[in-house]
Amino acid sequence: MSRRFENRAGAGRVLAGMLSAYADRTDTIVLGLPRGGVPVAYEVALALGLPLDIFLVRKLGVPGHEELAMGAIATGGVRVINDDVVGPLGIDAPTIDRVAVREQQELERREAAYRAGRPRPDVEGRTVLLVDDGLATGSTMLVAIRALNLQHPARIVVAVPTAAPFVCSEIGREVDEIICAISPEPFYAVGLWYDDFSETTDDDVRELLHQASRRATATGVDPAHA
Repeated sequence: MSRRFENRAGAGRVLAGMLSAYADRTDTIVLGLPRGGVPVAYEVALALGLPLDIFLVRKLGVPGHEELAMGAIATGGVRVINDDVVGPLGIDAPTIDRVAVREQQELERREAAYRAGRPRPDVEGRTVLLVDDGLATGSTMLVAIRALNLQHPARIVVAVPTAAPFVCSEIGREVDEIICAISPEPFYAVGLWYDDFSETTDDDVRELLHQASRRATATGVDPAHA
């Protein structure tokens, strides 16, 4: 299967159909990776009747070529370095540290902007559906997985609309289950597999989280501790 998705919302609905076994489970939560993963995760949570929250991760881009990930950081001080990028390019530790400091500041800004005082969700003993809009190198998802594992979830299920086959395989070895809706070869880039891959804004993320929170309140579900 190598068809393109209309947009992130459409991709989320496709993923939801592949995750139907998790519908209405009281031990399961959907976590989207901001920003682009949140519209996908919202549709998954909506279709499956599950609570939605976010898990913050920041890519460490190569200076001058920021789209190329040399690693990533996540809430909780977890850092993953992509040796396949750092080694061949000869990137030294001080350079990585400088980028990490800048991205840590942005991570903290987003944490404050998106949560608006809400606590982080409690994932201990729960199944986490970890959702993004696609995987390129997989560095961002890998650091999210490692950071989440420190919180002792029962299971981690990674779900993405598209990724390169080898990345799906590599990430799959780190989690209990992985769902890649399409794994085209050659892959090139995540955005090529969407008709509309326009930027997701901070306002978009806040609005989707607000809608999810309102829905949870209306159904009597606490998204942080369901």
